[in-house]
Amino acid sequence: MYQPAITATGVYVPPDVITNEELVESYNQHADWFNAKHAAEIVAGTVEAKEHSSTEFIYKASGILQRHVMTREGLMDPERMYPHFRQRSNDEPSMMAEMALRAADQALARAGVAATDFDLVICAASNIERAYPAVSIEIQKLLGAKGFAFDMVVGCSSATVAIQAASDMIRAGSVRKALIVSPEITTGHIEWRDRDCHFIFGDACTAVVMERAEDAKGAHFKVRSCNCATEFSNNIRNNNGFLRRNRPDGMADRRDMQFVQEGRKVFKEVVPMVAAHVLAHLHSEGLEPASLKRLWLHQANKGMNDMIARRVLGRDPAPGETPNVLEEYANTSSAGAILAFDMSNGEMQPGDLGLICSYGAGYSVGSVLLERA
Repeated sequence: MYQPAITATGVYVPPDVITNEELVESYNQHADWFNAKHAAEIVAGTVEAKEHSSTEFIYKASGILQRHVMTREGLMDPERMYPHFRQRSNDEPSMMAEMALRAADQALARAGVAATDFDLVICAASNIERAYPAVSIEIQKLLGAKGFAFDMVVGCSSATVAIQAASDMIRAGSVRKALIVSPEITTGHIEWRDRDCHFIFGDACTAVVMERAEDAKGAHFKVRSCNCATEFSNNIRNNNGFLRRNRPDGMADRRDMQFVQEGRKVFKEVVPMVAAHVLAHLHSEGLEPASLKRLWLHQANKGMNDMIARRVLGRDPAPGETPNVLEEYANTSSAGAILAFDMSNGEMQPGDLGLICSYGAGYSVGSVLLERA
């Protein structure tokens, strides 16, 4: 049995930014346009008028100040309110592959490994750009990696579940080096016309290099153990899929064909689920919460993370103990916890313990216990 380790991470964040102020201005213009267009139906009670959004509402609900996006084009158009991506030919890299390569280049340089050294590539994200061929295999081809590749979709826990899968294969000896990429184009599946969620997401991609610890060329994190769990819930859902056109009104502009969530129910159910999951994981390792130097939580909502941290630690977290990147990057789905880890693990000393934990649609939750080596 071999010891799996994370030897490097990489991040790609698109340069375009939309601030809360810009988002509110465009959304409120959309609300006014919608209400004027449907004035008769609103008076008749068959259509509900749209309320204005505000920067105060957004920050209080989420802790987000801005988000990075693949493009601003289309997002700020009050009559459109979703991004405009150009059509790519089959001979061009897909958007997800392009993002993955940029994050992977950074991670490979940090780890000091070549793309040809990899036995496994996992594209782990909340949504995959197409059904087939697998985006992971496209990334494998573009990198020049060996072995095999597969896509993994477990909502916002896709990256942590992929880390468990890669860790198990490295531990067993079937894989020596693995690359996990999480290209999240969340702006393509959020409903920008919905006041309750139009501010939540941003785009980003993370890359994780995993190897046998004995192959690490520098400081690294041993994967002590992983713990993943799922519990079915409809409270976060997207009904879009390949069967859509075969159903009555399937191609209509329907609300359930984008990201939908029952936010209050998610908060109430997921917070205790995640806290109990982390405590059980630590207990299985014979550890107390005080053993953790860092708790890298999924970057979904500051209020949720603060409450989860208090339940796990039994106290208010100290500054920097539960790193937060929400203000600048918003919720980047499965990339979020890895993004927080990438940007805040530099102060970890040999022997220090930290835990990456994700949670999201499914419900899914994944935790990875790490030791700095």
